[in-house]
Amino acid sequence: MVRRRRIEPVLLVVAIIVGALAVGLLAGGSLRSFERVRMHWWGVAALGLLIQVVQIPWVDGESRLVSGLVVAGSYGLLMAFVAVNRRVPAAFLMFVGLALNLVVVGLNGGMPVTAEAIRAAGGESYQVADGRHHLANDDTVLVALGDTIPVPGLGLVLSPGDVVLYAGVAWFVVAITLGRFRENRRPPARAFPMYRGKHEPSRYRPKPRLSAPPAVAVRSAGARWGTEP
Repeated sequence: MVRRRRIEPVLLVVAIIVGALAVGLLAGGSLRSFERVRMHWWGVAALGLLIQVVQIPWVDGESRLVSGLVVAGSYGLLMAFVAVNRRVPAAFLMFVGLALNLVVVGLNGGMPVTAEAIRAAGGESYQVADGRHHLANDDTVLVALGDTIPVPGLGLVLSPGDVVLYAGVAWFVVAITLGRFRENRRPPARAFPMYRGKHEPSRYRPKPRLSAPPAVAVRSAGARWGTEP
């Protein structure tokens, strides 16, 4: 968001992950723990992240509305990915952070940024860098959930949702490195159960329907002894 001394948010996320890995390793963890982590719906997460990274230019109000809807959809995809993998560490924190950003983006057609936060982060211009953000004004709702937290020295302005989300990512990486997680099984859908293979525990497989036993003809005692008329 800031023109001077600005780093990309993606680089900040990478730095957070590297720092969390270092903390986990110093605490006695191991990178081998990541081999035992099972995550589902990777394609949904990749699509949501791709939308976040790709620049969405806009000029007039209609284009801004479209870009806001697209960004809100990306947050929805990421929330779905976290919800499916809700058994992993810090899933709740990551879901809450994404939800906070989704609310403010959906209501304002993009992420609002305050001029005070831009100035505090070292910015010299109030012009936003891409179509996913816009300068907050009197018509902006829930300004406190927008980009209001400056990061001096990095040239970044974060939202409360970003802070919660990044904290969840750091917690996730440290917990996995230390091996403090449970198996992330995803039960089959209740409405449309499907076969998941023999490797899945029986309690996760759809139970077969039990059919009624075939009817057996029973002859009377009289017919057996030849006395039945």
